[in-house]
Amino acid sequence: MKIETKVEKFNEPLYLESGRLLEKFEIIYETYGELNEDKSNVIVICHALSGSHHAAGRYADEAKPGWWDKFIGDGKAIDTKKYFVICSNNIGSSYGSTNPMSIDPSTKKEYRLKFPVLAISDIVKAQMKLYKRLGISNAVAVIGGSMGGMQALCYAIEYPTFAKEIIALATTAYTRPWAIAFNKIGIEAIRHDPIFKNGNYAKDDLKALGLPGLAIGRMAGLICYLSPNLFNKKFGRDYASTDGLYELFGRFEVEKYLEYNAYSFPKYFDPLSYLYICKTMNIFDAGRNKDKIEDSFDKVQANLHLIAFSDDMLFFPEEMEEIRDIMIKLGRENQVTYKLIESQSGHDSFLVEVEKFEDHVREILKDK
Repeated sequence: MKIETKVEKFNEPLYLESGRLLEKFEIIYETYGELNEDKSNVIVICHALSGSHHAAGRYADEAKPGWWDKFIGDGKAIDTKKYFVICSNNIGSSYGSTNPMSIDPSTKKEYRLKFPVLAISDIVKAQMKLYKRLGISNAVAVIGGSMGGMQALCYAIEYPTFAKEIIALATTAYTRPWAIAFNKIGIEAIRHDPIFKNGNYAKDDLKALGLPGLAIGRMAGLICYLSPNLFNKKFGRDYASTDGLYELFGRFEVEKYLEYNAYSFPKYFDPLSYLYICKTMNIFDAGRNKDKIEDSFDKVQANLHLIAFSDDMLFFPEEMEEIRDIMIKLGRENQVTYKLIESQSGHDSFLVEVEKFEDHVREILKDK
């Protein structure tokens, strides 16, 4: 599989939903496979909150491959022998696209808390500018899970002729109070962490000290990304062999797991990006502006494929069933499919239980 990583610079303003703008911006993106002569074999991949443009394959010195490597590659469900796959890092994220730690052209200093709040629509608009720069006017499909699924829905509604197939996994048409509440734990923990210094932290401090507030936010995320059944199966009531049961801070294995995965997170993910991305997800609503949600989905022209997961504790299956029901109510039953996966990995099932839905995706893309 041919893999290329590139950066595209835009010396033009990006006008945002909030009324603000980015004077200029950059997008780092990764491609897989070969673009055919008429540029008709494109599949767009959209990533989730802490994901990146590195969706598949493995760099030379990399311990783990890209986050959807099970799904994308030669002969896989997203077959890079047939399709040219592109995944860009969302603006606002901390993996190379313009984000809160980028330089503000007007001040020559890092944006930090002066970075504008982004909507999902702004992220997709920036991506559309990238495709235009690359001479890509249409895609076979747009595919994404979680926050990536929000982007996929945005493509379907705001750019209805761009893709033939929209595949949205483990997502929602608007963020409910349950998900906002989990995000709030991380937001508050970061804001009140002394190391955060109201957004004026030194990067070296994070590398040396980490950021406990961001780690706590990550713990809250891990709890809702997984599921009670998975926790029971994986950890039970096992106690850490190195800790005493009657030590005040002795730990169950589930606590060790949360600590290990959460406290490493601030070493590679920026806390300001985390704050801004949580805000972006919190304000997402497909029934935007003056439109009711039905009015928004009435704009959809692509085939809309919804894949939900039975034990998803972040975006529950009924949230995707609502989208299906709206499409049917609009008389678009021939444009929508819904598949419920009996999953065992919670919200993260779209990342780790690929074998349960890959054939379904192959069928959607068959002859396309």
